[in-house]
Amino acid sequence: MQYLIIVLNNGDYLDEVLEAFLELGISGATVLDSTGMGQIISRDLPIFAGFKNAFSVAQPSNKTIFTIVKDEQVPPLMDAVEQVVGSFNKRGVGIAFSVPVIHIRGLGKSLIQENEQELI
Repeated sequence: MQYLIIVLNNGDYLDEVLEAFLELGISGATVLDSTGMGQIISRDLPIFAGFKNAFSVAQPSNKTIFTIVKDEQVPPLMDAVEQVVGSFNKRGVGIAFSVPVIHIRGLGKSLIQENEQELI
């Protein structure tokens, strides 16, 4: 299983991204409002105010989505998100990454059992 994290620099795409999740059978995710470091530095630290233009691509706030999915679901999910927001390789789009899940509780017995059987 993988912990998938996606930061969307443009929150306007959130609904379309979540629709893509549903189309791929992912019905559970958490969405948080988030702020990038560049926004905080350019806004709150006077010494760095001159860098505001360097961070002009970033939105004032981002949307961070995270979910737990099966390993094989990660590439199609990332592809689907890029179909909506554009390539993550383009500056200002956001970031997506996953990390392996070693231990988990609270996800639901059937999904955990499915994953355990795949590991056997």
